[in-house]
Amino acid sequence: MPIPRTSLDLNPEPQPASPAGRQPLRRALRDDERGAATAEYAITIMAAVGFAGLLVVILRSGEVQQILTDLVRSALTVAG
Repeated sequence: MPIPRTSLDLNPEPQPASPAGRQPLRRALRDDERGAATAEYAITIMAAVGFAGLLVVILRSGEVQQILTDLVRSALTVAG
């Protein structure tokens, strides 16, 4: 009994050399979305890293540190 062939087969059957025979292969490659979610996650992670880097640069500036320090002091001060 022959083993069924799958798309993950390491030794696929040869494709015909005619352009008409290549159309199903081209369509299969074009419609294949394996790895699309991984690429989306990678783009999202890169955007998050860029945003985090921007926040670090902003929060290290003297003006922002002074504003945050004043905000924390005013929040912790007991009005009397």
